[in-house]
Amino acid sequence: MNDTTASSPGPYPAEVRELALLLPPPAERDLPPGRHLHHKDVLMRRVDHDTTPAPPSRRRLLRPAVLAPVTALALAGALAVSLHPGGHGAARETAHGAAGTRQATVLLGRISDVALATDAVPVGDSQFVYVRSEVRGADETSGKAVTGPLTEREVWLSQVPGPVRRLGLIRQDGATEPINPELGDTHGTAAGLDRPTYRWLASLPTDPGALLRYLYARTPAAYGLERDQAVFDQIGDLISEQVMPPANAAALYRAAARIPGVTAAPRATDALGRHGVGIARDDSAHGERSEWVFDARDLSFLGSRTYLTEDSTLGRAGTLLSSDAVQQRAVVDRAGERPAPARPSAAPSTTARPRG
Repeated sequence: MNDTTASSPGPYPAEVRELALLLPPPAERDLPPGRHLHHKDVLMRRVDHDTTPAPPSRRRLLRPAVLAPVTALALAGALAVSLHPGGHGAARETAHGAAGTRQATVLLGRISDVALATDAVPVGDSQFVYVRSEVRGADETSGKAVTGPLTEREVWLSQVPGPVRRLGLIRQDGATEPINPELGDTHGTAAGLDRPTYRWLASLPTDPGALLRYLYARTPAAYGLERDQAVFDQIGDLISEQVMPPANAAALYRAAARIPGVTAAPRATDALGRHGVGIARDDSAHGERSEWVFDARDLSFLGSRTYLTEDSTLGRAGTLLSSDAVQQRAVVDRAGERPAPARPSAAPSTTARPRG
């Protein structure tokens, strides 16, 4: 996904001008880009429950998930955006929101084009996807969000179709632990939304509308979480710690553009402070914003962050709840095996290269 913007197919000139308003001067960066969102916490909760307590996770992940699939929403209802301007102030806010939505659609279209123009080497069922990230999270056990220090984390994710009882390996804070299935899962975990392997991702619909219907029908419900937000976060999980087939990555980005409330975030930063262009959505029920951060030059995925947008018992608006920055992703043959160190300005993944 490191095709240049100029060489990838793009929108019409008017859209280009609108998108240009989002692009800040490129920040200096000598690390390969990548992606990892709250999947970090999902995996950490699975780490050896019998012997190691799971670390505190951000608020969204403290909400218990409903494991059974939920009923599919009607697509027309899921994608409808209701705007009710009430006076000049509300009209300005509505116009601003509409502009952000248009910019997000253009930006996600460009990101989709770049993803589709990327060759990817298929990942074998016996291999592991390796991702090295810098991550930060907030400890909320005191009732206040206390953001912890930046720490390095490595994961090796099994690609066996499953079901498997050993999902992979995680190394963080000086400890290396197996990634086990959820408690009570005696039969292991098959490939799917909870464990997206390369082969499973390649089986998803590549039509954005069909893919969005699939995600609305199968994304687990989360306590107190808006349905649109749950699907947005689910897409964030799917594009995080995996190597993505190009056609499916492209479809996911275009599907995300159809979710109500998705907007552009022109001043987004990842856990390392790398500036980029962002795609965001506000969880108004809890006063939180989730952002995906992309490199402003090549539109590759850098990382993500979640923070408070309103004062709450957890803290003041702007309090960081989680952030991450992917530094390397690759495919290896064994759990615990490290790939060759990534070179400065190298492609984001050893499994992908731009066409042409």
